[in-house]
Amino acid sequence: MTEPNGAAWAEERGAPATSDEACPSRRGAPLSVKGMGRWVGSEGARNEPPSEEGRRRVEAPRRRAKDTERLRRWRLLLGAPAGPGLGLGGSGAGLSQSDQAVDAALAALYEGGPGYGERSRRSAGLGASAPKVARWLGDIRTYFPSTVVQVMQRDAVERLNLRQLLLEPELLESVEPDVHLVGTLLSLNRIMPETTKATARHVVAMVVAEVERRIANRTRAAVSGALNRAARSRRPKLRDIDWNRTIAANLSRYLPEHRTVVPERLVGYGRRQQVVARDLVLAIDQSGSMASSVVYASVFGAVLASIRALKTSLVVFDTAVVDLTEKLQDPVDVLFGTQLGGGTDINKAIAYSRTLITRPRDSIFVLISDLIEGGVREQMLSRLAALNAAGVQVVVLLALSDDGAPVFDSGNAAALAELGIPAFACTPDAFPDVLAVAIEGGDVGAWAHRSDLAAR
Repeated sequence: MTEPNGAAWAEERGAPATSDEACPSRRGAPLSVKGMGRWVGSEGARNEPPSEEGRRRVEAPRRRAKDTERLRRWRLLLGAPAGPGLGLGGSGAGLSQSDQAVDAALAALYEGGPGYGERSRRSAGLGASAPKVARWLGDIRTYFPSTVVQVMQRDAVERLNLRQLLLEPELLESVEPDVHLVGTLLSLNRIMPETTKATARHVVAMVVAEVERRIANRTRAAVSGALNRAARSRRPKLRDIDWNRTIAANLSRYLPEHRTVVPERLVGYGRRQQVVARDLVLAIDQSGSMASSVVYASVFGAVLASIRALKTSLVVFDTAVVDLTEKLQDPVDVLFGTQLGGGTDINKAIAYSRTLITRPRDSIFVLISDLIEGGVREQMLSRLAALNAAGVQVVVLLALSDDGAPVFDSGNAAALAELGIPAFACTPDAFPDVLAVAIEGGDVGAWAHRSDLAAR
């Protein structure tokens, strides 16, 4: 059953509709509150329908309960200014003690609520006080699930400019670690006092460990399998024969009368390579908008560096280029070697990356950038075209994160498409498959289109 909006619902029951000015919405306030189960209007079938009067007597208490729950949900969503319009009065009227605590936590962030410091109606109420913020962080973890806590933490950092408070170790210990928090900490890396860095590293290490648990095994399996399949043997043992490729390579020797293929040559998987089969260069844009991508790409780089048959290099760039390949043993060191923010010179990063590529036909170049170029656009495109023409498998990822459709330079992306270079956003879960296709020399652009990544 679809719930009406607040104004329509109020009119339906004779209550005065609340205007946007009188009842400002808590923009971005999450609806998932512990204990706020969504009302379902199905009552189930009855064996014998009651009389109309009996049905009204039975339904009246239920309808009142449903209306009360809907009022409660709208009140918590819209805040205290909505109380009179919903017939609940001002302040915490009509809310239970636990709901009032939830309302105060929301008001502290999305309004100017009591209990966390008074501000004007248009400003927030946490103030520049670490104890108040720490208490608020504890409260929201009590009332909301962790996914909502992470959203509210991001809103607090953005709305209330709490970056400076994140430099305090006591406050860092109170936050719910996630990829976006790591991005914020990395942006503060250069101004972070030494007393805070140990706590910050601990927070970053927790997130890195969680990301590694999510991606490591699948990445190693997908990439190692692709490397094995790419290294074909002409004299394979029986267990190593790739039957599909063997049949495809010998279709000209099909004997219709025997309904069989007599293979002239066998194609097998390569096994246990002791040599480097492919070179991979990851170039990561560390502008502020790419924070989540920097985190995921750094962890991927560390995982890929553990695969012996793959030589992995990692560079990060803004207007300068930094080679972090030597730090790949520890993704936390990689992340603290970055500096989020600043301008972007993609052309310079590509020029440096070309010096790392010594075997073009056995190399893969992955550029992770929104393509918003601050350098020389024409040289950027010509350098990418030259790499592609030399046989390098070039892939451009507009984002490597779970954040949804990214903001990027569509003109540059279209120019790359004309050069035959795929450019699309990719989730961390799909990245191992992207690499596997690239390693096997497949059409990454076609694969992305089939996987609906090209539309991102």
